Amino acid sequence: MHTPSEFLPGTVSLVGAGPGDPELLTLKAVKAISAATVLLVDDLVSDAVLAHAKPGARIVHVGKRGGCKSTPQAFIEKLMVMAAGEGEVVVRLKGGDPFIFGRGGEEVEALRAAGIEVQVVNGITAGLAGLTSLGVPLTHREHAHGVVFVTGHAKPGDSGTDWPALAATARDAKLTLVIYMGVSGSQQIQTELLTGLPAHTPVAVIQHATLPQQRHAVTTLGQLRATIEHEGLGSPAVIVVGDVVSGIAALQAPLPLVRTA
Repeated sequence: MHTPSEFLPGTVSLVGAGPGDPELLTLKAVKAISAATVLLVDDLVSDAVLAHAKPGARIVHVGKRGGCKSTPQAFIEKLMVMAAGEGEVVVRLKGGDPFIFGRGGEEVEALRAAGIEVQVVNGITAGLAGLTSLGVPLTHREHAHGVVFVTGHAKPGDSGTDWPALAATARDAKLTLVIYMGVSGSQQIQTELLTGLPAHTPVAVIQHATLPQQRHAVTTLGQLRATIEHEGLGSPAVIVVGDVVSGIAALQAPLPLVRTA
């Protein structure tokens, strides 16, 4: 099989596998996966995505999940450098997009410091795909002038997101908030966002976005944690906060009867 010119021995590609549905892979992602001789794969990448790997490719699972035992980041970076140094065509395959909470920036820095040629192939991030799967946008001329992607999970020793400040900004600037890795800390997020946003602010929680087992709940900010517990929602999930979410209820409402003369 001919290796595409952009995927050469001794190089590394950070490839976004998208939110889960293999049909949402980009064409370039499929080319990269099929060219690789070594793939270092995140936990959230499905077998259907790995079906694009060529026979004989070495697949190494390097899971990184919040709250679970994870492969150390430094070890993953060492594996990439070693494999590239051995002349392999290396793909670091990540759920979503490598540059949106995927530690892609850290990995690019480590590879460049080692003199390894690296490129990034973007993927559709779950924060976009999750709400799109429910039929509503993240931005809207009347309801949301922008969108903020934010993590609900701070690294050890980091104070994390200033939720009250973010709530005030979202209120004043009419922004949609898309919160990744926020289920475990949803009570604190709810409490602190309520300092700047009203309790009736619409919220959607989408688990396993775009996969057959996708589940979601539509609620309000004041009922966020209670809804997560009642519905048994867990990670991986995104929490979307903002007026655009009200469009889901409108779509799910029964259509009015049309009377004809």
